[in-house]
Amino acid sequence: MTQSPPLPPYFNITPDGLSSPGVDTDGFAALAEACGRGRADLQARGAGEAGAKDLRLFSTWEITRYLIPVAAPHFRRVLKANPDLPQGTSGSDGGAKWFTLDEVLTLRAHFADQGSRTKAYRPYRPAGLPAKIAAVANFKGGVGKTSTAAHLAMSAALDGYKVLVIDLDSQGSMTSIFGAAIEDEWQTVFPLLARDYAQSLQKANQLRAAQGETPVSLDETLTQALDIRAQDLIRKTHWPTIDLIGAQLNLYWAEFQIPVWRTQLRSWKLWDALTRVLEADGILEDYDLIILDTPPALGYLTINGLAAADILLVPMGASYLEFDSTGRFFDMLHATFASIEESENVAARALGQPAFRFEWDAVRTVITRYDAGQQAEMAGLIQSYLGPALSPHRQDFTALIGQAGEQAAGIYEADYRDFNRETYIRGREAFDATYAGFKRLLVEAWARDLQDDQEQGA
Repeated sequence: MTQSPPLPPYFNITPDGLSSPGVDTDGFAALAEACGRGRADLQARGAGEAGAKDLRLFSTWEITRYLIPVAAPHFRRVLKANPDLPQGTSGSDGGAKWFTLDEVLTLRAHFADQGSRTKAYRPYRPAGLPAKIAAVANFKGGVGKTSTAAHLAMSAALDGYKVLVIDLDSQGSMTSIFGAAIEDEWQTVFPLLARDYAQSLQKANQLRAAQGETPVSLDETLTQALDIRAQDLIRKTHWPTIDLIGAQLNLYWAEFQIPVWRTQLRSWKLWDALTRVLEADGILEDYDLIILDTPPALGYLTINGLAAADILLVPMGASYLEFDSTGRFFDMLHATFASIEESENVAARALGQPAFRFEWDAVRTVITRYDAGQQAEMAGLIQSYLGPALSPHRQDFTALIGQAGEQAAGIYEADYRDFNRETYIRGREAFDATYAGFKRLLVEAWARDLQDDQEQGA
């Protein structure tokens, strides 16, 4: 006798036996507290004895495959011949040697000074030029924006660059990945933006005073912000060559405060506030690369990040909805920045000055969380429309990436001994390729700047 298939689960739902309680505003506090306890527990699992997050060690196999371009036997011979160099610690599997990243950097410097002249042990970085700023942005959530930004920072750090990560997203996901706890908005970029406004207001007050007008007084927030520098906010992370300006929920207040300041002082160029502060505080000389993780919305913080950026990366999934959303994001970028340009150029034309235009060294979209078995056709279609604006490297979603996300860590922080080695290699390939594509843009931009400087100095 053939049995009837089971009914869908939404059939025959009646009020009988349903007794879920309602939720008031205190319920949100209870949920937030529960999430906070869980978050602290998960973060503690990756922390060292001192309670801070630790970066794992790197084996001889990893170093010679991914970090220093030498053969493993030659690497061992160099260590044996130079006992003053870091010798690593022995692991439990066959006596393999393991090194901290600081030790890897010391070893890389030795090979750069003493090794083959035909190999590039250090990444390209022309002296005398400022750091490059890269923003990762899209206003659709869940596209891997923060993950992409974090992995670019880690890739660059492993490659030998000194990196500053600035978290502009009040959700603070990037801050969590790097194990920081931010107390309030005064430990975020908020006081830097407030300082820029306060300095602009002081200049405007000087003009008012010269014209016999009453100056606008600075409130306590602005007065306090005048004494804060970017260096006061920078935190060390468990990565020796990655520093952080973190974020937390109160940073969202900037989205309300910035338009108020703009209303009070129409001459304040709010979109350039972050750029001016980083330049004024010498941050562009202190680092090689600055990575900005932006909120999933085109608000004032995102506009500041995009205006500051030299390179813009836009992660997106290989689906119709994400392609559609990304197209709307670019449409909004055009409308926003074209509006700012037109506003600025009204005054420029009246004064006979050159036209003002925003310009980026490069803009690329990147397909993330890619499933080749399901999304190849859509990815190919997106590539046909976006052409070279879409990176040819697609970030596959692998077991390594999945586990790293569950542990609020980057794949470069994962110990390959927790995986089949081939699984680890495949997991790295997607992000290594994405970083390689990004590094080409970075190197090209620096080379172009260097050529411009040389031509102007000729």
